[in-house]
Amino acid sequence: MSVQWGRVLLAAFVMELVLIAIAVPLFKSGAGRVLVYVIPPAALIATFAITVWLGRKINSKFVLHGMLIGIVGTLMYVALTRAKPEPWQYWVAHALKVVGGAAGGMVLARRQTAGTSAMLGVESR
Repeated sequence: MSVQWGRVLLAAFVMELVLIAIAVPLFKSGAGRVLVYVIPPAALIATFAITVWLGRKINSKFVLHGMLIGIVGTLMYVALTRAKPEPWQYWVAHALKVVGGAAGGMVLARRQTAGTSAMLGVESR
């Protein structure tokens, strides 16, 4: 099977929307300086959750798809900000997007394996 780019693009876009929905209210309320503490873990959690949610229809290469979701989301953010300099914590957030996507892909792969085992009547451990 090949890479399902439509799913990757959709998941990356939704993930960036979630992060923007977290960042904008904090910034507008005057708490912008806490973004460097909030966004990195939010990037990990959002990418993981959205990969698991929107990746349910992915058929193979689950970890690759998850990592691509994180990478494409990072590229979307860089394009949105026109590659302006950013704090080092945001670079950590970008790396955590890839980690979160890969972890989500691992969950999807495990679900696929468990589902296949259940259909075949094999006991999973």
